[in-house]
Amino acid sequence: MAQTAMNTTIDLLYFARVAELVGKRAEAWPLAADTTGERLLAELRAHYPRLAQAQRLRLAINQEHAAPAARVQAGDEVAIFEPVTGG
Repeated sequence: MAQTAMNTTIDLLYFARVAELVGKRAEAWPLAADTTGERLLAELRAHYPRLAQAQRLRLAINQEHAAPAARVQAGDEVAIFEPVTGG
């Protein structure tokens, strides 16, 4: 993952409706320091106000489902999605 003297980044992947709301499927996101999934989701909601339409966002860190309290670190791949139910 990219790293500079000023900050580091994570790779964000957006799926389904979340991708529609943010207008892209992926991006590099600056990460000044280690953070939590919950804090990352709050930053994303502030940056992309349309995400307010997605009430139940979930995340996976490095292809593993993660709780909001999970740590996000430089170089991580973080997928953002809504839960899907089948029937």
